[in-house]
Amino acid sequence: MSEPRTSPHMLGIYLNDHLAGATGGAELARRMARQHRRSAIGADLENLAVQIMEDREALRAVMAALEVPVRRYKLCGGWLGEKAGRLKLNGRVLRRSGLSTLIELEGLRIGVEGKAMLWHTLLVAADRDARLEPDRLTELLDRARRQRTALESLHDTAAAALFATARPEKRESVVGP
Repeated sequence: MSEPRTSPHMLGIYLNDHLAGATGGAELARRMARQHRRSAIGADLENLAVQIMEDREALRAVMAALEVPVRRYKLCGGWLGEKAGRLKLNGRVLRRSGLSTLIELEGLRIGVEGKAMLWHTLLVAADRDARLEPDRLTELLDRARRQRTALESLHDTAAAALFATARPEKRESVVGP
């Protein structure tokens, strides 16, 4: 017979998986903020990195309130996953390209979407579990939505800069009118 879906075991897996993702996301956000600190997007990335680290700590506080133990091996997996993500091919061998920034912004966006779903899920569960604070979860969900908007803007700026090309001159058709 299978376990009930609401078991503490399943909740522990769910929250630890999100904590692993939050660990990788916090590492990525921190590294991006550091790499772009002197650029036009540096301040926005620094602000996002701080928020993402705070959100990770908020998740740890929720886990403590729910008495869910942190699985260190999952934290290590999230940390290693971010390091492995640095190995992506970006068209250059020894240095970063604009493509690296674009892909990393997309990675952060995916992480923020997952985090928003986590806060939403916990908000739904708060109806049945007094240890969860609906007001705090709503605040975290709203912040994730603002982060998504900020990342969309940064992504659009990076994409426009990366793929901007001079408009080709209009050629006459060789086939005829």
